[in-house]
Amino acid sequence: MYPHSPDDHSHGYMPLLIEYGIIVDTSVFTFLLEVSHIASKERDLFINEQIRAKEVMVIGPNGEQLGIKPLKDALTLASYAGFDLVLISPNATPQVCKIMDYNKFKYENKKKQKENMKRQRENNLDVKEYRFSVTIDVHDFDTRVRNAKKYLEKGHKIKASVKFKGREMAHTELGKDVLVRFAEALSDVSMIEQAPAMEGESRFMNMLLAPKKEK
Repeated sequence: MYPHSPDDHSHGYMPLLIEYGIIVDTSVFTFLLEVSHIASKERDLFINEQIRAKEVMVIGPNGEQLGIKPLKDALTLASYAGFDLVLISPNATPQVCKIMDYNKFKYENKKKQKENMKRQRENNLDVKEYRFSVTIDVHDFDTRVRNAKKYLEKGHKIKASVKFKGREMAHTELGKDVLVRFAEALSDVSMIEQAPAMEGESRFMNMLLAPKKEK
């Protein structure tokens, strides 16, 4: 619960800076959760004349606490500052408004959501592995190309590897030829991120393909 006067509100608080630039105290933990919840929603907030409360707790453009004001006075402060009065916590008592550039806030919030979604997609990407033999037949090779292309078009990376058996270790260039041919078959949707190379002392030669970046 908020104090009943600006003077009461300005003493005895350990300030915390949160996303909206609002300085509040840990004693209003519910308020913190509410603001965080609002920030995550993809919906418009009430602004300016859309706000119906008689009085509101006002937060300035830089996060400063301006105290509880009649709605008319809060709108005047926002107008003088050249910004909007935005209702960010409708369930608090009193309701909490922040003076801000609302269009800029919406733009930055939308941009942040897109960046978060992009990072989430990147984190969810898999590396699909395809194994070949030096003597792989045409049908199996073409099947791997078709399947790999689908994964690349979805944004996944492809690890292609050749396992050498017995005397094939003396002719690793044959395995490299298979991998290069595989990369060339997928060149319209991929690029070589890691060129064909032997995996340490093992019998495997690996290559990594990544989706081709859009221009």
